[in-house]
Amino acid sequence: MIATLLREILGLALDTLRTNKLRSGLTVLGIVIGITAIVGMTSLIRGFDDSLRDSISELGPNTIFVAKFSGVSLAAGRDFAELLRRPNLTVDDARAIEKLAPSAGLVDIWLGAGGPPTQTRVSYGSDSTKMLAVLGATEKFADINFLELQTGRFFTETEVNRRRNLVVLGQTPYEALFGRAGIDPIGKKVRVGPVEYTVTGVLGKRPAAGGFNLGQDDFVVIPETTYRRQFGIQVFGRGSQTHQSVLIATAPREGATREALIAEVEEIMRIRHGLRVDEPSDFDVVSQDAALEVWGQVSQAIFLALVVISSIALMVGGIGVMAIMTISVTERTREIGLRKALGARRKEILFQFLAEAVVLTTVGGVMGIALGSAIGVTINLATGFPVSLPWWSFALGLGFSATVGIAFGMVPAIRAARLDPIEALRYE
Repeated sequence: MIATLLREILGLALDTLRTNKLRSGLTVLGIVIGITAIVGMTSLIRGFDDSLRDSISELGPNTIFVAKFSGVSLAAGRDFAELLRRPNLTVDDARAIEKLAPSAGLVDIWLGAGGPPTQTRVSYGSDSTKMLAVLGATEKFADINFLELQTGRFFTETEVNRRRNLVVLGQTPYEALFGRAGIDPIGKKVRVGPVEYTVTGVLGKRPAAGGFNLGQDDFVVIPETTYRRQFGIQVFGRGSQTHQSVLIATAPREGATREALIAEVEEIMRIRHGLRVDEPSDFDVVSQDAALEVWGQVSQAIFLALVVISSIALMVGGIGVMAIMTISVTERTREIGLRKALGARRKEILFQFLAEAVVLTTVGGVMGIALGSAIGVTINLATGFPVSLPWWSFALGLGFSATVGIAFGMVPAIRAARLDPIEALRYE
């Protein structure tokens, strides 16, 4: 009985839509635009989100970074000027962590990554690269970064201690100087700025969020001791004696946990910086989870803004639905009176017009889902930008469209249900 009634009401709703194609199409236009925005942008945001999380995961789940400041502090709303006044981290800080933290396994220092990057051109013969970042690190750089060498080797501890002029190339300088010409770079002499270096290895291509070239391979790595000699950087001592902050990377030893290492690092650094118990830390300890949490806050804000903007289009569409359904009630007043005279109850009339509004907006929702999915897939095919089309984005689109139909179709449906059958039959 109920199934038959639903089938009849749905049939009436579809007949009404077919009878007024142009009016129905214009009515659902706002719904289509809103749902297209939700599904299309969700596919792009989710695709970028998955890609970025994969990129962050490449750093290793247990690697932590100690920095003067980071995006974690900025996301927490800390004043940027205050962050700049923090003391620079030093090589001595890294050595203290390596010596005093029982959970520490690998400990590395990076120069040129804890502040404004040092940039210069790398040249080989008559060929030269664009401006590239120069990083100074120890022999542990590749291990703690979970990076693979495409060819060659990394420099050794002895070579670091002896300040050898050795360089490991990222993919960008390798392709620019050797890759396109098919030249083996190992053992070749290149110039990093005005200084000559011997190439010992080439790092593999690093993952990039969204598949974009964000400069993730635009760098070379030289021994940190050589870096200090060439660029005149003082990274020992405290306060005004330190001209550049060191970025410290560390990972727990086998059998130790990341949480234990973080606690030990924070305790060591707070003691070295002379902080009281009630004073906040003047450094950041960043883990993979912290980086993902910051991005999670950003992506949630973007998605919320998307929903708000799309809701405007849905509201406009909903107002159109209410106006069209009101006109439909007026045009079909005699029909309503006849149905009531034949025994139709108020709730049946209410449900019929409400169903028409929901069908109208749901059709718009389905069209919006199809269009939004097509936009996402087209962008992926054209640019390689990653997209993700989770089932819940389709459910969200249909839910939004049906809710708009119920909310804005209720007033005309109630009006139709309350019509007096005698007055309705007399209506001209």
